[in-house]
Amino acid sequence: MAKNNLLTEELNYIGRSKTPTHLHLCTYTPTAAESHDGDTIDDILPHFKAGAMHWIQVHGLKDTEEVRKVCQHFNIGFLTEQDILNSLHLTKIEEHDAYNVVILKLLSPSGGSDEYHPQQLCVVQGEDYLLTFTENDTDFFDEIYTAIRDNVLKIRSRTSDYLLSVILNSVMASFMSIISDMEDKLEDLEERLLSPEMTDPAIGDLHVYRRNYRLIKKCVLPLKEQITKFLHSENNRLLHKASRPFFGDVNDHLLFVFQTLEGCRDLLGALTDMILSSNDRHMNNIMKQLTVVSTIFIPLTFLAGIWGMNFRVMPELDWKYGYACAWGLMIVIAIGVCVYFRRKKWY
Repeated sequence: MAKNNLLTEELNYIGRSKTPTHLHLCTYTPTAAESHDGDTIDDILPHFKAGAMHWIQVHGLKDTEEVRKVCQHFNIGFLTEQDILNSLHLTKIEEHDAYNVVILKLLSPSGGSDEYHPQQLCVVQGEDYLLTFTENDTDFFDEIYTAIRDNVLKIRSRTSDYLLSVILNSVMASFMSIISDMEDKLEDLEERLLSPEMTDPAIGDLHVYRRNYRLIKKCVLPLKEQITKFLHSENNRLLHKASRPFFGDVNDHLLFVFQTLEGCRDLLGALTDMILSSNDRHMNNIMKQLTVVSTIFIPLTFLAGIWGMNFRVMPELDWKYGYACAWGLMIVIAIGVCVYFRRKKWY
């Protein structure tokens, strides 16, 4: 039975990751950027600077007490702490007085297969800080950190909501890459199914794509309304007017993901019908061949049954040419049936 999370002060990590909790700090001003690593919040606090932007990456959620300390330092509420530690939490965007919370899913390839497994990404955006919580170590943020280091598009001079939009855009870009790759592979499969050389299509070829479709839809569907509501919020003081166009770009990418996803759904349905239809045709051909063979042998079996009866007086038994005539009659009947089928174009 699930526990009521409003009746306990305990924090529990709900997930399977064994990654030890550790932190990475990126602090920057318009003129410089620095990075520092630590196992606890106390290790990186001495590197905080007045007037700077602080981006803290928390990798690994096993140490719930350390996650609590990070959240308490920035006055983040208890319910948000619980959401951060729940890797099964649904995608959502939530507004608070002093911070915004975005919970997303990152998809990573599962081994060498075409399947993906989700990893939770929780982003907390404040006035002069941004916190990201992930279950495992990831190189997902490397490109963003490089952009901060090189001050691409003057990113170091911008507010925290711009950094939030950059992270959201990176998430949408990863979904766009996955869904576009899936669409290409489905189109390749369609060409294979339509090719004359494809003689043995299998419905199992689509199972992995159907699972990926459901997973991606589950990850992005809650964002459809929430990001629009977030974008048009007039009371959110952490979302500045100058940054709204960048969130509009995120919304455009999200719409592209949905459109491509719907195209993949239609293609999956069409391919499923094609494979089932092809299997039915293949089965019909087999039944047709068996029917032809059965039809040829039915009259032969009838003749063999007559001449195999144990009556004493059968005229053909004492006839010198009876055996040869029986063989001749059977051969003529078999050839006649085959010719008849061919003329009728039944085979």
